[in-house]
Amino acid sequence: MGMCLPPCLRDIEEDDAPADPATRRKQQAAAAEKRMKENESRGLKDPEGVKQKLIKKEELEKREREAEASGNTGDTGLRWTVN
Repeated sequence: MGMCLPPCLRDIEEDDAPADPATRRKQQAAAAEKRMKENESRGLKDPEGVKQKLIKKEELEKREREAEASGNTGDTGLRWTVN
């Protein structure tokens, strides 16, 4: 008889019974991760390409910091001369 009623009038205990708290937490965490991932890529044509560029930029900055810390200024003996 519950199947004839609209969903708002059915008893909650039939099909839509809430899952145990651990399962609900897992589902909520997965949904939150999905939302965060969608927001990160919002408005970007190629979100993976942007991530790769950011990683390359961070690596370059890290190398520059390491070179400064070791005292090596990157002087290879080549110099630019402007006339």
